[in-house]
Amino acid sequence: MEGEMYMAEVLEETLRMEEDTQKGKFLTFSLGKEMYAIEIKFVTEIIGIQSITEVPELPTYVKGIINLRGKIIPVMDVRLRFKKKPVEYNDRTCIIVVEVKDISVGLIVDNVSEVMSISDEDIVPPPNMNKGTESKYIKAIGKVGNEVKLILECEKLMNDNDTEIISQIA
Repeated sequence: MEGEMYMAEVLEETLRMEEDTQKGKFLTFSLGKEMYAIEIKFVTEIIGIQSITEVPELPTYVKGIINLRGKIIPVMDVRLRFKKKPVEYNDRTCIIVVEVKDISVGLIVDNVSEVMSISDEDIVPPPNMNKGTESKYIKAIGKVGNEVKLILECEKLMNDNDTEIISQIA
């Protein structure tokens, strides 16, 4: 019994340490000239663009599904989600596989940059500008040197309807 209590405490501490090592860490990527960031805790892997199977009657920004080592993963074009002009995929196009609300989703982005730390004091709320499509997905602004990274609210990339559709696909 005492051993089980100790193991539970060790497991809890390990999980807390993992969270601490991920705290303040972001994966940055670009869509055109804009630089975005997502919290690393959501990211499970990054893969190159691959063959996408289209599924009928999905929102236009959900491009279809991919088979990732036997797991079916829906993929969303973040450009289209933000109502930006679509671009041809190339060898720099990446799919960032994230886990949101217990669902794995691939996010198609122009280019993945790096994993970087952004401290809490360098993260500010987004300006209260017009509530356009893109701005509702922005959680905060990260100041990195004299650049800014738009930090995305991963959970908001998919609305409840998307989550339902995507969980049916997957």
